[in-house]
Amino acid sequence: MSKPLIVVTGKNGQLGSELQLLALVCIAQYDFLFVDRIQLDLSSNESIDFFCAQHNPAVVINCAAYTAVDKAETDREVAFQINATAVGKLAAYCSSIQALFITISTDYVFNGNGATPYLPSDAKDPVNYYGETKAAGEQLAIANNPESIIIRTSWVYSRFGNNFVKTMRRLMGERPSLNVVGDQIGAPTYAADLAAAIMQVVTQKLNGNTHTGIYHYSNSGIISWYDFAVAIGEMSNSNCVVTKIGTEAFPTPAKRPHYSNLSCDSFVTDFSIQLFDWETSLETCLSYLG
Repeated sequence: MSKPLIVVTGKNGQLGSELQLLALVCIAQYDFLFVDRIQLDLSSNESIDFFCAQHNPAVVINCAAYTAVDKAETDREVAFQINATAVGKLAAYCSSIQALFITISTDYVFNGNGATPYLPSDAKDPVNYYGETKAAGEQLAIANNPESIIIRTSWVYSRFGNNFVKTMRRLMGERPSLNVVGDQIGAPTYAADLAAAIMQVVTQKLNGNTHTGIYHYSNSGIISWYDFAVAIGEMSNSNCVVTKIGTEAFPTPAKRPHYSNLSCDSFVTDFSIQLFDWETSLETCLSYLG
């Protein structure tokens, strides 16, 4: 009897890389096909159509995205194609073959003016174009495949790829002091934890769990980028002095939400997901980085 095939896009990204590690321990249950832009170019509708015609998976996990937040302000056509149009096409493809479709979204769909953790049902109001494209991708996924599962996450980091944790460690080794924004509040997400949660969802869905829709996942705790940087320094035994600054002192082309903490309660309830506190997960990641 053949095993269910799981297609994962964005294989070289942080989440895709963590899923590849996790696949090694799930190999008895599932077959995996990890693809990058060579096999599936989400910026090309022709590439998407060709790929979909060649495969018949049980699950598609879309980890690929246009994530250059500042560049998206000017590179609008490509950002929208990858984060919205392609997501809608993949969702429709999964609907047509009755495959499970899971796609990853972001806290940036919210305006950041809140003061309590955002619920999945809260109104979207992105403050930058990247957030607009991800919000549009959510809408297209649901419109083309009402059974889609959308997982919003925030502040993702990993031992793989480029991220805040690795950047801070590098800069702390190069400089005696750093300025880090202290008035943007949220929660980090260790990509390995998110990958494990996704695979838990896959297993439950293939075994009859009927829940669908939009969910949130991050590590637990509410901190600022400054708090995160201080913890990275302390856990890395760095002598670098970290100073708190305001957002206005670090201007960027794309506006960032000031508050983007996500309520993960419905995800925990519907799929029995375990949340890990951000400090424990950060320690785990740093242990791999050495």
